[in-house]
Amino acid sequence: MSYVNCGNFKTSYEKDAELFQTRLSKFLIYAFVTALFAVPFFLGDYLLYVMNLIFIAVIGAVGLNILTGFTGLISLGQGAFMGVGAYAAGYLSLTYGLPFFLAIPAAGLVTAVFGAFFGIPSLRLKGLYLSIATLAAQFIIEFGFIRLEFITGGVTGLSIDYASFLGHEIDSDFSFYFLALVLCIIMTLAGVNMMRTRAGRAFLSIRDNYIAAEAMGINLFRYKLISFAVSSFYAGVAGSLWAYYTTIITPENFTIGVSIQYLSMIIIGGLGSILGSIFGAVFIVILPEVLQSFSDWAGGYYPNLTQIIGSIKEGVFGLVIILFLMFEPEGMVRRWRLIKAYWKLWPFSY
Repeated sequence: MSYVNCGNFKTSYEKDAELFQTRLSKFLIYAFVTALFAVPFFLGDYLLYVMNLIFIAVIGAVGLNILTGFTGLISLGQGAFMGVGAYAAGYLSLTYGLPFFLAIPAAGLVTAVFGAFFGIPSLRLKGLYLSIATLAAQFIIEFGFIRLEFITGGVTGLSIDYASFLGHEIDSDFSFYFLALVLCIIMTLAGVNMMRTRAGRAFLSIRDNYIAAEAMGINLFRYKLISFAVSSFYAGVAGSLWAYYTTIITPENFTIGVSIQYLSMIIIGGLGSILGSIFGAVFIVILPEVLQSFSDWAGGYYPNLTQIIGSIKEGVFGLVIILFLMFEPEGMVRRWRLIKAYWKLWPFSY
């Protein structure tokens, strides 16, 4: 069956809980994943570099969307939490010699503790006030990156070795691609499934109406902290992955600008949607690369244009967010749903 019936025709809980409801959707997702594993054999180093950045961004964006999109708690500290994950992975690797497959989840757990701690004000604050509190967390953590030199190395940062597996060093864009892809798939599937659990439904109820959620017996403080911890865990994994990719961890990689970029990803992609997180991450990573390519191409004909495009590149992010808020506040994922709905009914679409 390659279609979804109208109404509720499920005859078992297993059918109702299936992640992919039709054979066609299963086939397409399997084909897409297979293509992702085959693609690096045909791409150059530059495109592999872009793909690796996308995978890292997807993990961070999914984490932020769990907190902001699904739970309704705005955070401006995602960049700092990624930094905590990167430094934790670096410290555990350099001090205790942990391999990457232990250092990455351990860094995620360390970041989750940080996130839960800075999420404590969420019980009393919400909306703009909570965003200011998370902004303060961003600056506090940034301050720690510079001042806690015995852990972070100060302004010079840390330099770690490449990840290695079974004696093979993951020191190229090609080999890192598979590590990043596998982690991205695992974290994305975990995010999708989490939204179908008791905790996920509690997040949604808190977002939609926290008073009604509390009246139904949902412990607001507990689930808000869980949401902060889960979101920070994702940020920690993304940050530690970034650390193993670049092997150099410095404070300027985790500034407030990074936090704003991740917030832009979920706004442009679609709040409250895992797929929207993916769309937004892809868009925000590719946008500067497209602008740079256009700048290089145009520079060959109009040399002054290169400087102009370079200077307005940052402003384009703000302009894109404004345009999305004005014309598509539900993000790119809504356009995707409209396209799917059109082709489901084609040629009898209305």
